[in-house]
Amino acid sequence: MNLFADIRAVVTGAIEQMMEAGDLPAGLDLKNVTVEPPRDAAHGDMATNAAMVLAKPAGMKPRDIAEKLAQQLTGDDRISAADVAGPGFINLRLDPASWHAVIRGALTAPDGYGRSELGQGTKVNVEFVSANPTGPMHVGHTRGAVFGDALASLLAFAGYEVTREYYINDGGAQVDVLARSAFERYREANGLEPEIREGLYPGDYLIPVGEALKAKYGDSLLDKPEEDWLEDIREFATEAMLEMIRQDLALLNVKMDVYSSEKALYGSGRIEAAIERLRAAGLIYEGVLEPPKGKLPDDWEAREQTLFRSTDHGDDQDRAVMKSDGSWTYFAPDIAYHWDKIDRGFDQLIDVFGADHGGYVKRMNAAVKALSNGRVPLDVKLIQLVKLFKNGEPFKMSKRAGTFITLRDVVEQAGRDVTRFHMLTRKNDAPLDFDFAKVLEQSKDNPVWYVQYASARVHSVMAKAAELGVDTSDAALAQSDLSGLSHPAELELVRKLAEYPRLIDAAASAHEPHRVAFYLYDLAGTLHSLWNRGNDDTSLRFVQEDDLKATAAKIALVRAVGVVISSGLAILGVTPAKEMR
Repeated sequence: MNLFADIRAVVTGAIEQMMEAGDLPAGLDLKNVTVEPPRDAAHGDMATNAAMVLAKPAGMKPRDIAEKLAQQLTGDDRISAADVAGPGFINLRLDPASWHAVIRGALTAPDGYGRSELGQGTKVNVEFVSANPTGPMHVGHTRGAVFGDALASLLAFAGYEVTREYYINDGGAQVDVLARSAFERYREANGLEPEIREGLYPGDYLIPVGEALKAKYGDSLLDKPEEDWLEDIREFATEAMLEMIRQDLALLNVKMDVYSSEKALYGSGRIEAAIERLRAAGLIYEGVLEPPKGKLPDDWEAREQTLFRSTDHGDDQDRAVMKSDGSWTYFAPDIAYHWDKIDRGFDQLIDVFGADHGGYVKRMNAAVKALSNGRVPLDVKLIQLVKLFKNGEPFKMSKRAGTFITLRDVVEQAGRDVTRFHMLTRKNDAPLDFDFAKVLEQSKDNPVWYVQYASARVHSVMAKAAELGVDTSDAALAQSDLSGLSHPAELELVRKLAEYPRLIDAAASAHEPHRVAFYLYDLAGTLHSLWNRGNDDTSLRFVQEDDLKATAAKIALVRAVGVVISSGLAILGVTPAKEMR
């Protein structure tokens, strides 16, 4: 159930009745009518802007509409009071039974509470990570992997049909560098001194690849020229790196549905077909780009190239798709790849890029808009950098990759659940500090511990109630008498539970899974606050040993909190704690 949606339906129904009665003009558009928590909880349980947004199209004063609408709303059993405030806002107070229905809703369908049909019938492709297959994943990839996976889970929870996809950048010069680097480790495996010259990958993660190459080829490649071994070693090393990446992702419990290869686009005709599609639309031409702003690079020269007229679709300059020598630019296969996604029938595309790809957003949006005739939206989410600390000081671990700190290093130090949750404690486009001391400390300042502590408290109090003989099954608790849950602190917790379905819709619409983490922190804080009140007011304790009926009602509330915490953590890919160590 979604109480906010239910009350909005009550409001819109009342407006429709007013239109039928002639109190409002017929045919008013109600799409901008909202029902939300009031800015000040003292003003009521919910507030609607209906009179404010309808005043102009109705040709009436908002307060006149509000007064008539408020009177209409009080006729609904779920609304105990409707008060007009300011120029025409309406503050609503709900009957306690409406709040109790939230608890019953969570207990009746614990796997479904908060789910919505927002994305029903919509196919979404979430492409994320897509790291070059040249080595293990680093800490920046960790944040992108967690964000993309959580976003995909959030969208699926909101009713979308989601595909998780990894684009393998195996068509560029970097995989040739990988092959040459692996060849040096192959030489090393054969007893020779490796020549890790500048420009090659120095990490010792390639040592096992060199040993595997020796096992396959012996010393037969040592005296052969590069052109004889480059392609075979490139393919061998790339697959070895992909297997390493899959293992790294598995540490975070990230599983891709599809792996797509850039290399596979070359020679398939897909690049040519995509460019021809743009050409048929009058968007490909031969021309010379403007020189880059600022100081010109020494190797820059004005030369004619094949260009995509991306400025027609919102870019700030046109982009080259073919160089003057006839080879494709790196942008051309990306155009073909996104056209392939459109061809596969996706209704929305989401790309998760590192912050260093910020300059790529406009051109990619332009390409997708042109290829789909504006039908398929692309949302590019940029992932800002992660800075590692320990006790507030910059922290450097062993760099097994040779040049950077790996995903595996971070997960081994902090654990999967802590890593995943903390990577979502900031919006994706804001820098994130990851302090190994703070993410493991037991305090309110550590969001993951605070939420997990709430989860453990739920399990603890449920177990204690069961020991007293309370039937703690969801079915039994859903049928318990909840009328005794009337204290403002208890209702505050129920209100927070009621916000969950609304939060899911908002987070999914904005493509912002961090909102779920923020919400869980607030929910945990509300539970802890009620728990602590029980130290002074024994009537607020969840277990009333001399009153099992009251205990059942309070345990129903606690269990509903547990349902939502488990649901939210599942979206984030975190396992809820049953006890704290």
